[in-house]
Amino acid sequence: MGMDMNKDELIALYRQMLLIRIFEDKSAEMYAKAKIGGFLHLYNGQEAIAVGALSALRPDDDLVTHYRDHGYALARGLNANAVMAELFGREGGTTGGRGGSMHLADVDKHFWGGYAIVGGHLPLAVGLAYANVHHKTDRIVMCVMGDGSTNIGTFHAALNWAQLWKLPVIFLVENNMYAMGTAINVHSAVIEIYKKASAHDMYAERVDGKDVLAVHEVVCRLAERARGGEGPALLEAVTYRYRGHSMADSDVQRSKSEIAEQKMRDPIPTFAENVLLKRNLLTQADMDRIQKEIEAEVEAAVQFADASPEPALNTLYENIYAHPVANMQSGGSLIGPATLYSGNGKHG
Repeated sequence: MGMDMNKDELIALYRQMLLIRIFEDKSAEMYAKAKIGGFLHLYNGQEAIAVGALSALRPDDDLVTHYRDHGYALARGLNANAVMAELFGREGGTTGGRGGSMHLADVDKHFWGGYAIVGGHLPLAVGLAYANVHHKTDRIVMCVMGDGSTNIGTFHAALNWAQLWKLPVIFLVENNMYAMGTAINVHSAVIEIYKKASAHDMYAERVDGKDVLAVHEVVCRLAERARGGEGPALLEAVTYRYRGHSMADSDVQRSKSEIAEQKMRDPIPTFAENVLLKRNLLTQADMDRIQKEIEAEVEAAVQFADASPEPALNTLYENIYAHPVANMQSGGSLIGPATLYSGNGKHG
């Protein structure tokens, strides 16, 4: 696995994983400083899944994710400045500061967003896959979710329709062993998540989510399978998150010894040692230099976000209604597109 990737591609995997880790650590710092508000769900420990999976897809393949989405945004190529500004709620963010941490998106990159409603995005992914077939494209859809999503109705509804219509979608379950703070053996009757696909006669596999090359290899195969008209698949990537469910989570459900044991196979240094150093692709000095470069990139993203203005009040209702209603007000005054209307109650 990974032998088909050249030196530059392997180093790129390392850089992306390291960027996500450093970006998330900095995001935690900014949350503690009240620069970031609302909820903040960090991706530390799971980097190999996003990086491995997206390196196996085409840039025009569609991507829909859950709300632990920073890693997917960065792995998809969204600019770190724009992502950080979105977390800050600033105008320079990916959606002008309106989405925040859980709603990153970039239409040009076929990244249709993080979704805050658990499992709510699965039927949307099926719809995207159906549209790709209807328009006779060969694009596929990757739909990412956590293990907790597999216990709810939309999971089974989405898998049923995808399999029934043989749609080109990969359902990627990041099994980090906990749904919020509830261990998988407490919240799910089936603890090997990939077996849940059997209820819908769907092809499924399980992969080591801490091995970026293993994830890359299996997603390459599943993508080729879907593009070839063989239908959907469910991929369970077994992983572990190093931080709590969110920054607001005290994380008392997990023992320090459990977390420490999981960190012994951290996907980033493991890849560096077993692949980059072992194959003489990089030296320790090279890795130190890359670390400093990425730290500077993330620090620049914070400076960009801090300097970016907050969205102007008169843009409050933009991108909500195709035909704005006439009584949209702020401080007693009509704002935004509503000023185009006469105020007689007729619109659109």
